[in-house]
Amino acid sequence: MTQILIAEDDAPSRRLIEASLTRAGYEVVTTATGDEALGILDTPDPPRLVILDWLMPGRDGIDICRDIRSWETSAYIYVMLVTTKTSAEDVVRGLEAGADDYLTKPYDPQELRCRVANGMRILALQSALSSKINELEQALAHVQHLQGLLPICMYCKMIRDDKDTWHRLETYIERNSDAMFSHSLCENCRAEHYPALVVPASPLSKS
Repeated sequence: MTQILIAEDDAPSRRLIEASLTRAGYEVVTTATGDEALGILDTPDPPRLVILDWLMPGRDGIDICRDIRSWETSAYIYVMLVTTKTSAEDVVRGLEAGADDYLTKPYDPQELRCRVANGMRILALQSALSSKINELEQALAHVQHLQGLLPICMYCKMIRDDKDTWHRLETYIERNSDAMFSHSLCENCRAEHYPALVVPASPLSKS
């Protein structure tokens, strides 16, 4: 289950959010300061969704947003900023700092749960997309392409690799691609090398 971090210095508000999300079935971790929240997030397996109060002791919600977005990590952290600031300028500041969602106080607990559920859906889609990208990268890593100019002997048709070693044509291609060979005889080689295997044409076929 995706863990949720609540960073809120006001104890009643923190307990209200925690109770609401716990009843909804989420696993919740709480903290009262920005510095504690940053310490929890800066770990190998951090909560993937965080609800940040804008104004907190230590680093505030805006600072933490900027810190999170500056990290080079494959696991995306969904940030919801909660604050009493309601002006359009404040909303823009919060979103520019890296918040994914912005909720103003006072808010309805049901609205909070709906916004959290929306964040979880986005995280699930991002996780699924990352898995598909990893699968594609792994598939591409197993595909070898023959590119560039290949030195080939004009008589025996052997190919020289970049280590100046000569290989049979089919051996070289099998090692450097997904192609596999099965040997047969074309009509010309069958007639030249195995004439006994050549079936004479039926007189009826000439009429």
